[in-house]
Amino acid sequence: MAAFHFELVSPEKLLFSGDVESVVAPGAEGQFTVLKDHAPVMTTLKAGVVTIDGGDGKVEKLFVRGGFADVNAAGFTILAELALALADIDAAKVDADIKNAREDLADAKSDETRGAAAEKLAQLEEMRASIGA
Repeated sequence: MAAFHFELVSPEKLLFSGDVESVVAPGAEGQFTVLKDHAPVMTTLKAGVVTIDGGDGKVEKLFVRGGFADVNAAGFTILAELALALADIDAAKVDADIKNAREDLADAKSDETRGAAAEKLAQLEEMRASIGA
């Protein structure tokens, strides 16, 4: 397969930059795969796993929480609100954060607070699901 340039950037750092065969990303409307010469598109991302296939048998997986994806003639760029390598996610910490988020949701007094707590809980549950049991 032909390669194209891909970059994944978070506010903290550039997590990936290089030529790849394909990238699967969690778009707001569902997962999508980008290959060389993909039609230009810009979309928002939801929480989920980005799978990067370098074409050399090496597949890298990162968790992203929100952001934007831009496919153009120069390649594919993801600007993520949060991005972490799956191997770097501490399951025990995520479990504790989920417990706290559930308590925050139960204690929420207003619709705005309840909505924010529900969104945080959904993102944490997606992160937990991405690293398995």
